[in-house]
Amino acid sequence: MRVLALVPGEIGNQILFFPTLETIRKQYPQAAIDVLVEPRSKKAYRVCKNVDDVLVFDFQDRNSFADYLNLLGIIRDREYDAFVSLKTSWRIKLLLWLNGIPTRVGYQDDSALYLSAAVARKPEQYTAQMYHDLLTGLGIKTACPPVKINVPKEDISWAESEQQRLAIKDSGYIVLGDEPSPEAVSAYPIKSWQTIINDIEQRKTGLAIVLLQTDNNQAWVTALISANGNLKAIAPPDVGKMAAIIAGANLMLCNNSTPVQLSIATDTYTFALSTPQDSSTIPPAKDNCIIIKSNTNNLEDIKPETVIEQLWSK
Repeated sequence: MRVLALVPGEIGNQILFFPTLETIRKQYPQAAIDVLVEPRSKKAYRVCKNVDDVLVFDFQDRNSFADYLNLLGIIRDREYDAFVSLKTSWRIKLLLWLNGIPTRVGYQDDSALYLSAAVARKPEQYTAQMYHDLLTGLGIKTACPPVKINVPKEDISWAESEQQRLAIKDSGYIVLGDEPSPEAVSAYPIKSWQTIINDIEQRKTGLAIVLLQTDNNQAWVTALISANGNLKAIAPPDVGKMAAIIAGANLMLCNNSTPVQLSIATDTYTFALSTPQDSSTIPPAKDNCIIIKSNTNNLEDIKPETVIEQLWSK
């Protein structure tokens, strides 16, 4: 049996789909399971053991007729028995329908004409659960497992080397992360971060403070280190190494983003800065994940004193 999953979206979105892939693997242990993702998200599957191959297609690009024909050829050569699709364009589903894939599962509100089984989409649910509901279209009615990842041994070794280099392996450390929008320096105000950092240092916990540097937040890292020379920064080159660094931390504080999903998946004690808009991407009940939610759609409305209170309330 060959199964194809269509999973548009960023890396965090892929991680939330991992429980669905895990259940497919458990139900069909001999199946070949492939995913079709955007180029930016391919690297997420470095930490997923339930996928055999990762195919790439830019769902958001203005694809030409030739692009669609090329995709059709790739899919036809693999002779899939079933596909499971998150919300994608009707053109993609039409291609798969033309390809003769017998079992075609997606949401009722998304090009259901081309599906053999349409599932009600329930966006009010935790997103991983909403994705997992698609499997009822395959006749699978098991509970959604928690999000889990598989960190390669080489990435764990890299993280241990970084911990030694920064002299934080024995002392322990707190990871801070901020994933801003492209036009912003930070998602949460720099002054608020500085207040939180000052409080952590004044408590003399002995824990180092590590800033998680990504492609999006170099300005945030520079601003905080310029104000406080005691801070350390780590820039993992890929998702696996980022997960390994987070897994070794005593706790993680970050706005809702890919690092938060990795932190939850590694069972690191997680504090997620969140707005009502994105709360569905965080599990509703998990003892080691604390949601610090703004009452508005702006993270800046979360007072740093509120964050500090949550950090030390237990």
